[in-house]
Amino acid sequence: MLCIGSSMAIAENALAYTFKPLERAVEKAVEDSVFPGASLAILYKGKTVFHKAFGKLTYAPNSTPVDTTTIYDLASLTKAVATTSIVMQLVERDSLSLQAPVARYLPDFGKNGKKTITIEHLLRHTSGLRAHSFYAKSCATPEALFSAIAADTLLSPPGTTTLYSDLGFMLLGKIVETITGKSLASNFQERFGKPLQMRSSMFTPPPSLSWRIAPVDKDTLWPFTSPRPLVNDQNAALLGGVAGHAGLYSTTGDLLRMTAMVMQGGSMHSHLYFQKSTLRTFLSRSKSARALGWDLRSPEGYSSAGDYFSNSSYGHLGFTGTSLWIDPEKELAVILLSNRVYPTAENIRIRKFRPLLHNTVIQCLGLQPRQTK
Repeated sequence: MLCIGSSMAIAENALAYTFKPLERAVEKAVEDSVFPGASLAILYKGKTVFHKAFGKLTYAPNSTPVDTTTIYDLASLTKAVATTSIVMQLVERDSLSLQAPVARYLPDFGKNGKKTITIEHLLRHTSGLRAHSFYAKSCATPEALFSAIAADTLLSPPGTTTLYSDLGFMLLGKIVETITGKSLASNFQERFGKPLQMRSSMFTPPPSLSWRIAPVDKDTLWPFTSPRPLVNDQNAALLGGVAGHAGLYSTTGDLLRMTAMVMQGGSMHSHLYFQKSTLRTFLSRSKSARALGWDLRSPEGYSSAGDYFSNSSYGHLGFTGTSLWIDPEKELAVILLSNRVYPTAENIRIRKFRPLLHNTVIQCLGLQPRQTK
């Protein structure tokens, strides 16, 4: 039985752990301007053992303190939490094939050597598509954006090179909408948001919730007179705030529910979201060193998950300062939501903080390897 709690309702066994070093580490991160504030949640052995917020919405002295209900722009966590999860259901229910060419669903895409790009190529970031492009410079509508992607040429043959690409997930979001006849936002709410009671998770949050949303840096390059959607990512804004690569907003409390479901193999409270076999398929490691829609911990070298998460760990990062890492061997998940991009995205101090955070979590839980003499 999973215990998904708030900062005021932490599992009883959390008392066995000392999280003071973790609290000091996050408090110091606020002091060092890694981010104005953050919300942090830890799920361990099926229970919420830590859930606390730190800092404020901005660096202003009179800024509102954040809490565990503060809503954050998840940025690229959208890829894993929303888009990949929906694709998993569609694949499992035979609406979508991993080996099918993208052009089967988006016929215009098959130009300029792109006919052999498959759904799996998009999910593993091995399509050969470029990583990113500022489409607002030349495109004024979502239709123009997708036409520009279709007209583009490849940087490498499909399946030969791994290059993390926002374009691939923009296409996946469009494919979901094409297959289902519903928006990506509606798909997420119907399939996951509502049944998991993720009441603060949504695309395009209304102005009435602005007081709960952590701010991000201002877009000074928006070229249109029409109001700009709130989302930090400019391409997601051009797509109306609902996109396969970015646009989802959420809280640590809501993500605890989603994460717990995934860690249980795709089911919760007698509701089956996807089969365990589907999850295994999507978390399989290939020569690209990426899973389907998820990142995998690198066996060697730097990892934002730190030094102690097992090689079977999977997760994802978000540009705005968000992250989710899950270690199935340790039955551990760490969710960090922050707005490190406020007031500027040039602040990259979080790169050093993320591995420190995960190392400290491991140490507080007593899970670090014992040193041999």
